[in-house]
Amino acid sequence: MATRLGLGLPQNRQYDLGRDVPDVARAAEGIGYDSLWVYERALVPEPATQGLYGIEGVPWPDSYRHVADPLITLALAAAVTGRVSLGTSVLVAPLHVPFQLAKALASLDAASGGRVIAGFGTGWSLDEYAAAGIRPIKERGRVLDEVIDVCRAVWGPDPVRHHGPTTAIDSAVVGPKPARPIPILLAAGSRRARERLVEHADGWLPTSLGIDQVADQWQALRDLAAERGRQQPIRTVLRANARYSAKAHEGSGRRPFHGSADQIVEDLSTYAELGMREILIDVQSTLRDAAELKDVAAEIHEKARAAGL
Repeated sequence: MATRLGLGLPQNRQYDLGRDVPDVARAAEGIGYDSLWVYERALVPEPATQGLYGIEGVPWPDSYRHVADPLITLALAAAVTGRVSLGTSVLVAPLHVPFQLAKALASLDAASGGRVIAGFGTGWSLDEYAAAGIRPIKERGRVLDEVIDVCRAVWGPDPVRHHGPTTAIDSAVVGPKPARPIPILLAAGSRRARERLVEHADGWLPTSLGIDQVADQWQALRDLAAERGRQQPIRTVLRANARYSAKAHEGSGRRPFHGSADQIVEDLSTYAELGMREILIDVQSTLRDAAELKDVAAEIHEKARAAGL
């Protein structure tokens, strides 16, 4: 079974949103990519009030200073493609009003003919929650639970009914409906997050922090699924945050998916052997423009298929 390969769409400062997103989306579909993906970063505090991922002393990447809205970006891609899936990895769900988010995703799925993948996370930025969170950051897990419940209700048959801490729908007709049930995938590193995934979601969105860490998390998730008697398979889409260079990285200490196209493909093979059958390659951050992004995406895809992926 071939590994499904996805590509991160251009959302950063060096890209022209209206021109480059459709251009790259069309090109990626023509190259043979199976899916297109976006991520969410609402703002960057200046000066920084906490480190990256809340880790003291770890700086925020400069690319985070300019990240286009994920759903607008996906809508631009949806309009010029007809085959590829359209996913979020991840969308910080508690920064969105649950009902409005559910309706936006349903509309995008209807417009694209059933191609949306809803990837949610809880986020970690105190400043993003201060600016946009619908509840305090300490309640982010409960908000994500309700987002999932509201989405399932809004996407389901009418009349829609839901009563929760942030959303009350007595009885309503809500359309458009998705073209098919939208899969919900979650980022899940903690025990509670894994429980939420096993009980309420369709799949998992790991990141390429290191093969051993991903393997341990994947085993813990499968063990929990067996413990809870889950019958539905857990879909996985690995996010590979890549940093491409024309020359191979030499010496020890190379991070996963950093280096030449050949080295990136070596890492793709390693994670595919672990059981990651879908891998999103986001290589946009260190490239100059859309032309280079298309060239690098084509090179990686060609070499991955030549390697049997």
